[in-house]
Amino acid sequence: MGNTFGTLFRLTSFGESHGEAIGGVVDGMPAGVEIDMDFIQGELNRRRPGQSHITTDRKEGDRVELLSGVFEGKSTGTPIGFIVRNTNQHSQDYENMRCLFRPSHADYTYQQKYGIRDHRGGGRSSARITISRVVAGALAKLVLRQKGITIQAYTSQVGDIALDKDYRKYDLTKTETNAVRSPDAQKAQEMEALITEVKAVGDTIGGCIMCVIKGCPAGLGEPEFGKLHAQLGAAMLSINAAKGFEYGMGFDAVTQRGSEQNDLFNPAHKSSKPLATNQTDTASEPLLLSNNSGGIQGGISNGEDIYFRVAFKPVATILQEQPTIDLEGNPTTLKARGRHDPCVLPRAVPIVEAMAAITILDALKQAESSMI
Repeated sequence: MGNTFGTLFRLTSFGESHGEAIGGVVDGMPAGVEIDMDFIQGELNRRRPGQSHITTDRKEGDRVELLSGVFEGKSTGTPIGFIVRNTNQHSQDYENMRCLFRPSHADYTYQQKYGIRDHRGGGRSSARITISRVVAGALAKLVLRQKGITIQAYTSQVGDIALDKDYRKYDLTKTETNAVRSPDAQKAQEMEALITEVKAVGDTIGGCIMCVIKGCPAGLGEPEFGKLHAQLGAAMLSINAAKGFEYGMGFDAVTQRGSEQNDLFNPAHKSSKPLATNQTDTASEPLLLSNNSGGIQGGISNGEDIYFRVAFKPVATILQEQPTIDLEGNPTTLKARGRHDPCVLPRAVPIVEAMAAITILDALKQAESSMI
């Protein structure tokens, strides 16, 4: 239960941080798609640890092995099974946590739910489990790029250092040019310095990731409980350390009036086909004069850019002494050891993109199945 995401394009993941491997099964992959292994591995490389001095020191190759569903370089339409073997566990670093609960971590809740937990790296609650999401997301991206749909996320805030929320002011191709994964070079330097400062004292810090989806056709999403923004919200909030989700103007919209917030139709927009065809609109002029709605209205995509932000809390495991309790509820202290990220944002960028890709492809397949 709870290990499968998606309806028609689905990922079921398995594995633990210090187990033999992380893996998954992707069902619903269309047949005949060229499987670009270099691209899939490249997505994993963006997520893997040890990329820079502001990430965990853990070194993992994270080489993906596809076990099924691919023949002569193309998807067969059958389930794609895959694994990524764990190769650099330091389980002894967690021995002092065997009988203790880390504050604000999943240790206590897993113990209460299952009556047993894997204390090594958090077991199933570890962010290492997101490997499966990135592989599935890479497969989804291979399909989406054939349909002209692109997904780009970037770090928009670390601590109190933030970019302007309007993504159109930035060249998003610059995102991968720095360790923080931010398209603003100056802000990226400030963010990196802050993360370095926090890491030096054994602490952690949070921030926000912005994600932009371009080329998405109108008509995706359901009118009631399957609203597209609700599907995206569920996807993002399932990511480790995610604490908030907003799309379009989000919470900033509450200070405006309807006359300011409404997205008016563009009189210059010309389209000869109905939006219900679920095809990307190729008209040169945008449908709307503004996009405060974030590309979704009434829970259904309108063909404009979809954009949203995800807030991530500081990593719960800090390298400072903290008061806590043991398995019997007795007060004690804990100073964590091991290799931990001082900030999840740089490595979470490809995870946000992956979950967005899975969600959009799933919505596309649902829309296609509902067409007569």
